Amino acid sequence: MSFVIGVDIGTGSTKAVRSTLDGEVVAVARRDHAPSLPQPGWAEMDAERDWWGSVVQVLAELDTTDVVAVCVSGLGPCVVQTDDDLRPRRPAILYGVDTRSTREIAELTERLGADAILQRCGKELSSQAIGPKLAWLRRAAGDAWRSADRWFSAHTYVVAQLTGEWVLDHHTASQCDPFYDIHQQDWASDWVQAVLPGLALPRLVWPSEQVGVVRRDAAEQTGLAEGTPVVAGTVDAWAEAFSVGVRRPGDLMLMYGSTMFFVQVLATPTIVRGLWTTSGVERGSHTLAAGMATSGTVTTWLQELTGGAPFETLLEEAAAVPAGSEGLVLLPYFSGERTPIYDPLARGVIAGLTLRHGRGHLLRAAYEGIACGVRQILDVFGAVDTAGRIVAVGGGTQGGLWARIVSDVAGIRQTVPRQTIGASYGDALLAAIGVGAVSPDTDWTRPDHAVEPDPSTATTYETLFRTYTELYPATRDQIHRLARN
Repeated sequence: MSFVIGVDIGTGSTKAVRSTLDGEVVAVARRDHAPSLPQPGWAEMDAERDWWGSVVQVLAELDTTDVVAVCVSGLGPCVVQTDDDLRPRRPAILYGVDTRSTREIAELTERLGADAILQRCGKELSSQAIGPKLAWLRRAAGDAWRSADRWFSAHTYVVAQLTGEWVLDHHTASQCDPFYDIHQQDWASDWVQAVLPGLALPRLVWPSEQVGVVRRDAAEQTGLAEGTPVVAGTVDAWAEAFSVGVRRPGDLMLMYGSTMFFVQVLATPTIVRGLWTTSGVERGSHTLAAGMATSGTVTTWLQELTGGAPFETLLEEAAAVPAGSEGLVLLPYFSGERTPIYDPLARGVIAGLTLRHGRGHLLRAAYEGIACGVRQILDVFGAVDTAGRIVAVGGGTQGGLWARIVSDVAGIRQTVPRQTIGASYGDALLAAIGVGAVSPDTDWTRPDHAVEPDPSTATTYETLFRTYTELYPATRDQIHRLARN
């Protein structure tokens, strides 16, 4: 029997699955890690230890016998610069939660033109984009910049360690704004040279393409057989969308995790201010995407803040609180916000707090605030293409309360799949497709249950949503002043 391995490098852990070619998972491995936050607005990881090191560890736990292909996805877009021997020159800079490139975003937007960037790249420059992060490295990390030969995202760094190949998949490249033309699906070489003259660029590939084979030294470290085919992979959210069958135009995935993420498949590239138009997973495809800066991380913060009680206890207390949290409203902008407001200086706000509110109120208000953010983003999606099918994935779907509140606030039906392993499962499928072990249209998805909106909460949540959307502009100036202190 033949097997494939999928590996996903996440923000909080690296996971690997060993699967049959029919999608049956026979083994799973995991290693936890965490980003460092060395100063406000910075989020970093050690590429050798957290990315490559964790992949080596999870692969060592799996039986690699009869493995016909491996594929890796990762958090992103991130950027780490290395020398030719893949030694990082400094810690890797993470995706939109790292907001250090605010100055570069403003300078590049003024230089190239906001409308020109939006129309060519498919999105406005934000803390999610790789281009401003590279520009920051040139300005602020001069020695590291001058001594670097290559740059990678999380999964492409591991691909290079496995194969020696320097590649970047089209989807991740489409988040390297302003250096990728979304319409041509190619590097915007003129803008690259205008902004960072002489910047070397990796070879572009599609996520399901085989890009090389495992080298001898990588085989010795990982246990994979030398010569095992390696498939390109992509950013974790898109691998997860692929894993649950979000492949037809109109299909939309909601990812419940550290950050709330949205991916919708498009028939053609559509430019929408406030959202991200990107290249997709399958050759020539496009997607529309959005992401909140903090979601599950807010609930983790609340758990720690309230004494570290078991999360099951907190969920029970939150479920007992009426819809609307008895007048409590929370803006979940604890690390700025990405879509749809693009404000790195936004901050969390808890409004309406009284002495009668307890920790259950706070947790429910957090879920309701996140749900209002989901509705705000889905309203923008709906103006482009009404979702044909909404699939909910991620750890936040377990336990039921979070997903139920989202359905109630946004008025949507969500399908939760039976397989909840995540992006690594999508990687396994990409690996199988990439080497021709299964047909390109293979779908391993099986639905488990649906979450329907409760009409009895509609009036309460309509009022809450109106308050939520009014609270940010009403407090923005004061919050910005506080954020700059």
